[in-house]
Amino acid sequence: MSSARVDHDYDRLVGLVYEGAVESRPWQSTLPALREALDAQVASLILRPPSKDDQGVILNCVRPDSDSSATLADPNDWQASAYREEFFTLDPFINLPQDRVIALEDLLPDRDLVENDYYRHYLEPIGLFRILGVDTAEPGGMLARLRFARRRKEPRFRVRERELLQRLAPHLRRALEIYARLNRTTSERDVYAGAVNQLAVGTIILDEQGRLLSCNHIADALLQAGNGIALRDGRLHSEGRDINRELQEALTTIIRAQQQGETSLVRALRVPRQDARPDLGLIIRPAPGALGSEGEGIPAAAVFISDPEREESTSQQVLADLFSLTPAEARLATLLAQGMSLAEVSSAQGISQHTARAQLKSVFAKTGVSRQAELVRLVLKSAATLA
Repeated sequence: MSSARVDHDYDRLVGLVYEGAVESRPWQSTLPALREALDAQVASLILRPPSKDDQGVILNCVRPDSDSSATLADPNDWQASAYREEFFTLDPFINLPQDRVIALEDLLPDRDLVENDYYRHYLEPIGLFRILGVDTAEPGGMLARLRFARRRKEPRFRVRERELLQRLAPHLRRALEIYARLNRTTSERDVYAGAVNQLAVGTIILDEQGRLLSCNHIADALLQAGNGIALRDGRLHSEGRDINRELQEALTTIIRAQQQGETSLVRALRVPRQDARPDLGLIIRPAPGALGSEGEGIPAAAVFISDPEREESTSQQVLADLFSLTPAEARLATLLAQGMSLAEVSSAQGISQHTARAQLKSVFAKTGVSRQAELVRLVLKSAATLA
């Protein structure tokens, strides 16, 4: 059996289609290469079609001048901004059959196109006439419209160019699915990270070698201060020989169990600080990892740090909405949750203790608690701390 000739150009384009899903600007290297391969004046990728209330996401690559490079065009260029803001409603070349390459002339003959408002008001002013395109979508619903356009004086897209785009269409669909999954994962991660930040908890992620992979801004500030816990050669280190030995043993146990796929107990440590400042509280637990993953750079352990000096943040407006409190009642409940006594609250608010007690009684009635300690616990565990 003879070996088939490898189409290196096609293989390169396929690779760029997949790489585009993880680029900082999606498909920033892919569009110029595709535009050149199809000898088009403009290559466009619409990741979210515009609508009345949404400008969408449109990436354009225009044939470069002799003194410029083939990169993505400015999204605020007239061609893109005018389409987003006005002409998308006139576009006759949308909602194509999924994964099927079609040219504009297949739907609208040239003699009809020149009479079309979309051509006269949008395509003609920017010098475009011939359009070739394909629509695809991933299971989660994200749609991609890939378009290539030529000037009127240029020839129609040939069968060979249509076939090339048809061969690339399945790869674009799979790359779009990768892109959508990564974006959803990133969004979920950011939501959870934001919740942890609002709870005033420092978070540190360590790899299988115990080295720092990432941390949130609370943990970063504690590590930079170096009081109680710090980084040494990229690894966590605590002041004091005994507590540092406990810390290293706990990290080693957690990471080893994670590597071997064994169940390990969550470890808790108190880490003393200098200057009579309150101890830090550390929780060390395995980090959720990919099944069977090995090697450096893989999350293996998560360290959560609680700093008693850090004030809890609670949204008074959200607290008022959750429990139907008045603004004054919400302020009182928030200050009590921050550790103030009722007398300190009345002084800080400039009200009498009689008024403060009346407000507290009303808060008790609305929240269903009967003691100040219960109210503090309720506030700190409520969704208001995440707002």
